[in-house]
Amino acid sequence: MEENKKDTNNRTSFNKKTSKEQVLDILIENTSRHISGETISQQLGISRASIWKHINSLKKEGFEIESKSGIGYILTGKTDDSLTSYEIKRGLETNFIGQNIEYFKSIDSTNIFAKSIALKSDEGSVVISDEQVSGKGRTGREWISKRDEGVYFSIILKPNIPIMRASFLTQVAGAAMVSSLKKMGVESLIKWPNDIIINGKKVAGILTEMSAEIDRISYIVVGIGINLYNENFDKEIESKASSLKKEGYIIDKKEFLQTFFSEFENLYKKFLDGENKSTLSILREKSAVLNKYVYIIDGNQKIKVYAKNIDENGNLLAEKENGNIETIFTGEISIRGLESYI
Repeated sequence: MEENKKDTNNRTSFNKKTSKEQVLDILIENTSRHISGETISQQLGISRASIWKHINSLKKEGFEIESKSGIGYILTGKTDDSLTSYEIKRGLETNFIGQNIEYFKSIDSTNIFAKSIALKSDEGSVVISDEQVSGKGRTGREWISKRDEGVYFSIILKPNIPIMRASFLTQVAGAAMVSSLKKMGVESLIKWPNDIIINGKKVAGILTEMSAEIDRISYIVVGIGINLYNENFDKEIESKASSLKKEGYIIDKKEFLQTFFSEFENLYKKFLDGENKSTLSILREKSAVLNKYVYIIDGNQKIKVYAKNIDENGNLLAEKENGNIETIFTGEISIRGLESYI
């Protein structure tokens, strides 16, 4: 698809690489030898001055590039092991999710930053950070987001849909998460509506925020935090929180992001076309709460119910002790197991 070409959902596709990304690609493909600026210039059709500018920019971003007069450039490594947007995009098989990336080593909150740039950003743009110093979960709770322990990211979406459908995007993200982890050999479940569970403990959370007018959505930000490598947790959360590493799984951060972006885009496209069956199938199959007695916590109320099903809109159908079936709408409540987190 050509850059800037609009599809039926008024999305903009940006899977064409920038000239700086193309320079990096050439360097990666020629790590065994120097490649001259003239050769790069001929391949890309840009000036040698532009190449020199891109090389300097890449160096500032952590790439170690050796330059020799009359010989050319060679990529020798990186100043640290942090990911870059270029590495994530290289081999990323999506049309628009993750094709524009803002990557930080540390940030207050990826959701906060994503919201600050959302109006001027293209759909599918992603903000990623190795650390959040003011990360947050649902209902204003703090999300512990330490460096080198996880990855935290927010996706900017601009769907042309009725506002009432927006909450289902949390479910789309949850389904994409467990599907992605399964592809990487990790079995996980969804604690409705927004937590990802392994062995009864939370390893990832989803926070969806929206900006809208009366009859239209300006943007939606889907924020996700996943604990990859944590081994120690504070006492107040150690009984209900864990990480992939602690549960016996070691996965590559880049592979996870690329897999998730692809899975999310697939389910998101279906959602935009009005097809929720794929997501609902995953939600029901991978639910940590269905066919169990759980507590619904709404403010100071704690009500025991039997989780019967997830309806077509992603809401939970719960049977009360008197036999009545109640629809529990996403975003309104929290769920806990009778004797444990779930």
